[in-house]
Amino acid sequence: MKIIFMGTPEFAVASLAALLNANFNIVGVVTAPDKPAGRGQKINESAVKKFAVENNLKVLQPEKLKNPEFIKELKSLNADLQVVVAFRMLPEIVWNMPKKGTINLHASLLPNYRGAAPINWAIINGEKESGVTTFFLKQEIDTGDILFSDKVTIDEEMTAGDLHDALMEKGAELLVKTVKAIDNNDYQEIPQESFYEENLKHAPKIFKDDCKINWNQDNEIIYNMIRGLSPFPTAFTQFLDKSLKVFKAVKEDVDPGISAGAYLSDGKTYLKFASKNGFISLKEIQQEGKKKMEIEDFLRGIRLD
Repeated sequence: MKIIFMGTPEFAVASLAALLNANFNIVGVVTAPDKPAGRGQKINESAVKKFAVENNLKVLQPEKLKNPEFIKELKSLNADLQVVVAFRMLPEIVWNMPKKGTINLHASLLPNYRGAAPINWAIINGEKESGVTTFFLKQEIDTGDILFSDKVTIDEEMTAGDLHDALMEKGAELLVKTVKAIDNNDYQEIPQESFYEENLKHAPKIFKDDCKINWNQDNEIIYNMIRGLSPFPTAFTQFLDKSLKVFKAVKEDVDPGISAGAYLSDGKTYLKFASKNGFISLKEIQQEGKKKMEIEDFLRGIRLD
């Protein structure tokens, strides 16, 4: 079975590696074009491209997925199946091309958390479990018939980064299982409507305004937000007239005795902000224009009046 793999970030690399290790025939890899990044505008290749080149795989990097030259080259590879992991939305002319279809690996237990940021939102919303789902692509995003899914437990301290890594490994295993099932024609397609709950949870793209901490909220809500946005795009607050990113914090469910948004500190070992019903004690932060650091190192370098 000839397979074309489509993906861009590190999350997708584990899946591509797992397919290769399972001896599947990857005839092409489609990933994002190279682009300049950083202060020096050095050309940056996607994680998937780097891995594909290291493993001598054919790489396609179309600017536009409807480009006639790209479509022609894709058809010439004569793939039986296309596999998509953390890539962009495909036009029908692309996803409908292979005879066995196009499957996607999504980092949630569908139909919940459809959208661009399922890992972040699962933790922001205080979920106790998440997972990965494989499904056949169709027109509306993340709505195709489910093939397989697998769960991951979310513990009290897990960040989005931790969950990303857990789902990356679990997803790679599930993808191999799915592709083997398709190869053997041994699978069932389950419409997502079969799983519908009354209020589906969504995972829209996260913007900067979504990352600003509102200290008037419940302690648990703020704590989950910080975990759910760490390490990226990162929750932040204003402190000493500068933006302060918060990567790690601890919640203290006690009566703060001061107004929400006010802070307490000994100037050496702790800095904690009052919420509506407790404290959030900052542990790992990054002040605007500075590097990421532990709170003790940060306090050592500033003056609190």
